[in-house]
Amino acid sequence: MRIRKSAVDRKCEIEQTALDLAFKIGPSQVSTGMIAKELGLTQPAIYRHYPKKDDIWAAIALHLGTRIDENIALSFASGLAPLDRLKKLVLGHLHVVKENPALPDFMVLRDKTNGHIVVQDSIHDAMEAFRAALVSNVKAAIGAGHFYSGLDENDAATLIFGVIQSLVLRMMVTRNPAILMKDGPRLLDLQLAGFTPTRETSREAVSD
Repeated sequence: MRIRKSAVDRKCEIEQTALDLAFKIGPSQVSTGMIAKELGLTQPAIYRHYPKKDDIWAAIALHLGTRIDENIALSFASGLAPLDRLKKLVLGHLHVVKENPALPDFMVLRDKTNGHIVVQDSIHDAMEAFRAALVSNVKAAIGAGHFYSGLDENDAATLIFGVIQSLVLRMMVTRNPAILMKDGPRLLDLQLAGFTPTRETSREAVSD
């Protein structure tokens, strides 16, 4: 006997299926018919929960923005040293993208509906907060002596963000989310090593 799912569970299932299809074929190609077929439902069954397809995208916008914000909050609430907190922030974000690999596809989408724009805006706002958290953590790491004192926190945040972007681009090309957590920790450590106080000492020795 088929167990009837609650409205909350069904909505989550619809949203996740829409996200999975968005990663597989692109957000602009996803239709309610496709979502219904993947779930073994009829389109009217989808419309009972979401009267319009844009309502699905609005729910996804809230989900993705919330996940990014939650990761930021978790990193600050961790009680870790600034350098470890910074790593937690970045690796946590990579994990969010790995679990929601369609996220960057929405950001580069050109042929978009109002629903797609809502998702883009939500992600954009959350990423502004993420960058601010990066800068804040880098500044704290400089103050704690983890990074050299002359390091510009905004430049450092841009370079760290570049590590994230390069990994995300590779994921989009290969369609393999696993590389984010496979290569992310190693590449992040390599980038952060360039900010250590030994770099400052080396420059002073050369100038002398």
